Amino acid sequence: MSRLDLEDGEEFCSASETVPLIRCGSDKLAYEVLFQLNSLVHTQKISLAAVDSDLIKILRNLTVNTAIMILQKLHRLKMTCYDPLYFVKQSLRESLSSPPKSLTRNNIMSCQRALITPSKIFCLGPEYETSNYVVKHFAQYASDFIRVTFVEEDWSKLPANAISTSIQRGFEFLAFSASQLRSNSVWMFASNNDVKAEDIRKWMGCFDKIRSVSKCAARMGQLFSSSFQTFVVPVQDVEIIPDIEINTDGIDYCFSDGIGKISLSFAKQVALRCGLSHTPSAFQIRYGGYKGVVAVDCNSFRKLSLRSSMLKFESENRMLNVTKWSESMPCYLNREIISLMSTLGVADEIFQALQQKQLYLLSKMLTNKESALDVLENFAWADSKNILVQMLLQGYEPNVEPYLSMMLQAYHENSLMELRSRCRIFVPKGRILIGCLDESGILDYGQVYVRITMTKAELQCWDQSFFRKVDESTSIILGKVAVTKNPCLHPGDIRVLEAVYDVELEEKGLVDCIIFPQTGGRPHPNECSGGDLDGDQFFISWDEGLLPCQTETPMDYIGGRQRIMDHNVTLEEIQRFFVDYMINDTLGAISTAHLVHADCEPDKARSEKCLQLANPPLHGS
Repeated sequence: MSRLDLEDGEEFCSASETVPLIRCGSDKLAYEVLFQLNSLVHTQKISLAAVDSDLIKILRNLTVNTAIMILQKLHRLKMTCYDPLYFVKQSLRESLSSPPKSLTRNNIMSCQRALITPSKIFCLGPEYETSNYVVKHFAQYASDFIRVTFVEEDWSKLPANAISTSIQRGFEFLAFSASQLRSNSVWMFASNNDVKAEDIRKWMGCFDKIRSVSKCAARMGQLFSSSFQTFVVPVQDVEIIPDIEINTDGIDYCFSDGIGKISLSFAKQVALRCGLSHTPSAFQIRYGGYKGVVAVDCNSFRKLSLRSSMLKFESENRMLNVTKWSESMPCYLNREIISLMSTLGVADEIFQALQQKQLYLLSKMLTNKESALDVLENFAWADSKNILVQMLLQGYEPNVEPYLSMMLQAYHENSLMELRSRCRIFVPKGRILIGCLDESGILDYGQVYVRITMTKAELQCWDQSFFRKVDESTSIILGKVAVTKNPCLHPGDIRVLEAVYDVELEEKGLVDCIIFPQTGGRPHPNECSGGDLDGDQFFISWDEGLLPCQTETPMDYIGGRQRIMDHNVTLEEIQRFFVDYMINDTLGAISTAHLVHADCEPDKARSEKCLQLANPPLHGS
């Protein structure tokens, strides 16, 4: 056994028995540098034993930006560095004069994260992601923001029965977006002499009129959605247009819930600011307290035309933020949709045939250039696919060029994993599209208008009785289509509608979105899992084999009565709501139980047990 010598020295590790957390006074290391140091230890990029007084001293004598630049180089190592002091000295000699790269101009921010497990705290980062309006506005205090996620020991989602504690040191609770709530994440802020967390919330808007805790929490998180900052839009360039509401059987339905308009000229400017080479037909936006979708209107003279249903809270912010835009996205089945379609009479052989075709193409993509192109152009939906497609078109072979081969192998393995675990089966004759409204009132109840971008192969191979070609890249779908929205548990969530052609709608030029009518007893989006038009994306397929021969009456998705407080919602109540959500988040378990009963019961998803599980109050819809 090796000899162990004990020497006097300064302790840099906390007394925690469960996690190595480096502690160092603010007079020794800046917080940003200390966080990066912890992150390197927690991700095993450097050895804890190597964090000594010499390393602390050299980092302390560097500027914060230089120290962070060098520590970020350590993050990019593929193995543990056991002598970080030597690495720092070497990096200083090589690139001391090189400034750290900044990605803010590309709407990318560097985000610090902390993962909190039942027994540990992991410092992670920097992680690069699309910025949000709040962090971008307070960019000079970017290091005071941190995103905290509560997870299990293996970093999976924390089960409900594991939540029993809270963190109250240094950082204050700020807010959370809807997607962060689903992943048990929150934004926190370390208040300083200039800005406090409360100041940021006041800047965001006025939430005093909102007396529902859940609604107030959702509104506060509205500006934390990842977004592209575009232009300041003065109030004189915005008009308020009326909502379209119809009363059916004593229930008021809003057919225009969450949808507005944007002028064509302004849409072109917004598209350029978002770095797009084309002008999308619709944008999902955040504008002050407004939230929803604006569709391009060639006849509009105001930059924005918004509706009351889009206003969630009062705010003086006039920056237009774009969270996403309309585009043609590949369509996939999943366990829930397969279960419902099977219940409504779609034969199992249809699903098996689609799966076999997908497996055949995936098996050939690793060695055959044409198959690889077919898969990437139709199956994939990611920026990285464009690089791979260009490489294939330039003549690179999938089983020869190392980078191309590695990326195709990764895509192949991921597709097989998702097919096995989620029944994610590609539907060639289908798309995922953002929902919009027929502002002209041309469509009747039961009709939709769908014009989509198609590849040359699709235009040549498909039966042209299903679509009307408009130009070299777009066509209008004709005939019966199956429409739904995820998540879907009730057989009535699958709607069979008629896709129609109309010359006036074609002239409006809306592409890669599904246009719903403003007439009828109830909005079609609401019939599909209780959806609306504020950014919901809909599954649509014109594959004859996937058209159900039966339909069910859609479920009533009128929201349950919310608890209204007799006082202004407090921050403590919002924090309690976050914890309660983690405890009561059982949608995954409900979906699994629904699938099990649908497989076992003779009536499938029509069985009493499945209908009870599909009931909205059970899972907080």
